[in-house]
Amino acid sequence: MQPTPTTKVLLPKPSLERFRGYGPVAALILLCIAGGLLNPDFATIDNLMNVLTRTAFIGIIAVGMTFVIVSGGIDLSVGSMAALIAGAMIMMMNALAGAAQPLGPLPTVLLGCALALLLGGILGGAHGVLVTRGRIEPFIATLGTLGIFRATLTWLSDGGALTLDSTVADVYSPVYYQSLFGVPVPVLVFLLVATGGAVILNRTAFGQHVQAIGSNEQVARYAAIRVDKIKLLTYLLLGVCVAIATILYVPRLGSATPTTGILWELEAIAAVVVGGTSLKGGSGRIIGTVIGAILLSVIGNIVNLTSIISVHLNAAVQGVVIITVAYMQRGRR
Repeated sequence: MQPTPTTKVLLPKPSLERFRGYGPVAALILLCIAGGLLNPDFATIDNLMNVLTRTAFIGIIAVGMTFVIVSGGIDLSVGSMAALIAGAMIMMMNALAGAAQPLGPLPTVLLGCALALLLGGILGGAHGVLVTRGRIEPFIATLGTLGIFRATLTWLSDGGALTLDSTVADVYSPVYYQSLFGVPVPVLVFLLVATGGAVILNRTAFGQHVQAIGSNEQVARYAAIRVDKIKLLTYLLLGVCVAIATILYVPRLGSATPTTGILWELEAIAAVVVGGTSLKGGSGRIIGTVIGAILLSVIGNIVNLTSIISVHLNAAVQGVVIITVAYMQRGRR
């Protein structure tokens, strides 16, 4: 039988979302090629490990930020939270090290790390309570705590620096400077956190609920999803990620100052959106966030090695990246 003139054969069209997902990977490859051409030192193993190590702190925070943004929220306080956690850790470890009967450097470090995780969970959970129970917009709630956290650290440090006791610092320093099988410890922790985040987001009911809430919160409520609980848990998870990043960061300099963690929130959000997560919520990928974090670090590394532009414009570059990606995402959910 001959088809009628009105018969149409529908063929599957290429998905724009599928191609969009390869954008960050392609950009990273092109940047690496450009970096190698501009400066031969860029392509060395030592420089690669340096880039990945510096990526680890922001990358770990960005993994937690992915959950918050996918759920439709935002957190502007992560840098100030990290600074406060670092200051609290150092004060506690110094107090234990200077006690009449000290526990010893290793137990002191372990207790400091435990305090960091506890404090990160509490501060992150407090954000969740403000957003869910207090019905405060996440932007406003975390903008307020941004000032509170940094002002508290400034008060605790009397405007100066809180420096880790030398005996504790000697035991703690391998957390940042040591390598296992040639891979720095922060990079290994970053990989573990990213892998765990990917499994949780893509393979668990919690992850599916996070995406459902970000897609349409009202429909999620009709589907009997406990929206407030899930939102609270996303902020708590981000707080724990901030604590893990801070634990890895403190032995790098052995101190905390009022400028610690400045613009970390900008870098974390940039990594998430560059990785393909929608700022309107509902969709996101941890692997995209990892690639986004590495891509931003590569940009900074190329700027440092080649002096194409001033290193002081790094934050400006990240701001332009956020605006550009947000413009490209307009209307997408």
